[in-house]
Formats: sequence, C-alpha cells, structure tokens
Amino acid sequence: MFEIVKDDLKDFEAALRLQLDSSVAFIDAISEDLVSAGGKRIRPSLAFIAGKMLGAKQESAMTVALAVELLHSASLLHDDLIDNADMRRGKEAAFRRYGNVVSVFSGDFMLAKVLGLLAIANNSEFTALMSQTAADICEAEVLQFQMASLETYSMENYHQIITGKTAVLIKAALEGVAILGGANLEEQHALKEFSLAYGRAFQMQDDYLDLLGDEKQLGKPIGGDLREGKATYTVLKLLLERNSAEAQEILRRHAAGENDVALMQELVQTAGIDIEAKKAIVEEAERAQAALSIFPESEAKQVLMELAQRELERAK
Repeated sequence: MFEIVKDDLKDFEAALRLQLDSSVAFIDAISEDLVSAGGKRIRPSLAFIAGKMLGAKQESAMTVALAVELLHSASLLHDDLIDNADMRRGKEAAFRRYGNVVSVFSGDFMLAKVLGLLAIANNSEFTALMSQTAADICEAEVLQFQMASLETYSMENYHQIITGKTAVLIKAALEGVAILGGANLEEQHALKEFSLAYGRAFQMQDDYLDLLGDEKQLGKPIGGDLREGKATYTVLKLLLERNSAEAQEILRRHAAGENDVALMQELVQTAGIDIEAKKAIVEEAERAQAALSIFPESEAKQVLMELAQRELERAK
C-alpha cells in the first residue's frame, strides 16, 4: 500500500540515522535498535503521502516525518518503562538492557532532536502543533491511569484517551505537512478531520481485537487491556449502559481469574456490544473517508481512502 512512498522511506531511514547519531555508546545503541527494527513507519508514510497529495516539497514532508517519528519513539521508550514491558519490536525493552536512567534520557535525547527540527522548520504554527501533540499524548496516558484508579469511567474519557494515544500523532503527520507545504485552511482542516477519525477507528479496532480477536491471527494473548485494568469501548458499554456488576468486578481484579477474559467476552457478546463496537468503528472510518472529499482524485488520495477502507473491512 505504501509503494508510492518507497523511495521517500529509504531517504527517511538515512535521515533518521543521522538525527539519532550520538557519541555516547548507550544512546547510540538504543537509537540503532530503533533504526534497524524499522517497524511499519505508518506515520512517516502518511506524511509523505500527504506531501504527494498536496504537491508539497519532499523537504517539508521529511521534516514532519522525522519530528513525528522521534516524538513517537521517545514516548515508546518512556511507555515501556512505565508499563514494565519485556519486549519492543521483537527485542528486549531498552530499560531492561540499559536501565531506567539510560532509557529515560535516551527518550529525552529524541525529544531534544524534535526541538532541533522545529527550530530548522522555523514555523510557529507547526511548532504549536507538535507542542500540543506532545501535551495530548501525556494527558491521554495520565487520564487512562486516572480513569482506572478512580473508576471515573465515561465515553468522553475513552475518546480523549484513544485520540491522545493514537490519533494525534497521525494528525501531526498529515496536518504538519499541510502547514509546512502551504495548504489552504480548508485542506488543513480536511486532513485534520481525516486523521482524527482514522486514528480513532484504528485504535478502537485494536481495542476490540484485544478482547474479541483470534490469538493465532494476532500473534499474542488476548485480554491484555483487561489484565492491565483498562476499560476500552466494549467494557465501558457494559459498565455505563448495562450496569454490569460482573464486568466491574472482572475489571477491578484485572481479569486475574482463570476464566475472566472468556467471561467478559461472553458478557459483551450476549449484550450485543460486539456489534455496537463494530458499528462505531465503521462510523469513524466512513467519517475519515468523507473528510477527503474536497481533494481531487490522485494515487495518494486513493491510498488514504484505502487505509480507512481497511478499517471498514476489519470491522465486518
């Protein structure tokens, strides 16, 4: 699907390596892991796709792609430590190999590199966008912990969490290129709307599969969110609209019982909430596609439409 930006991504990998170069061996090693692990590079790909759709210079898309990926990578280093994770992209988490201090400061090193890119871009609107993105990510992570700790469950909180955890970085990748590429306000708004809707659809789908997916297809055990005490869309529906005391107890004990995940699945499916969740995902994906209607047909636009279509099909 990202064949259209294949050459851009090659240039991106080289530029990312330069950005992360350090004379300090531990920082350099963590950075090298980031480059060599690669990952899907969804956000950089989206930045380059947006650049092609808008006719922006590659330099503008590259600046945005690097800034967004570095911010994302820094947040992952910090998240792994907070979540006490064992692995990241098939390798032992950085803090487990190098310790907390090295991992935290390596994340801070990446954030410093983001500041450097913002200085080079010299665009106050893009700087404000990246600043707000970083703030949204932090607020979403704390709100998720707060909601679980205080049991302040609400759909409003859930939507703020998934927007901050996933959608705002996608928004930064697309809207950032629109800003640096000189797009008009209507185009900027359209890309913002697409990004938020697509990002929410993507995260809601992930949350759905974490409880109701197939372990063999996912390649990991299901029920991870429940075991961390996180209430996602389907569970929140049980708590808020069905007043399920049983669901509340499973969540409170972090699905510690042998059959708790299976029991929660049964509660969700018996109440028909699995169908409601799929409908909500479809609505977000369709909203994303509708946002692109102002743009003329192009290969780049078609790729964005297909990304949203993928979420539509996964929700069937």
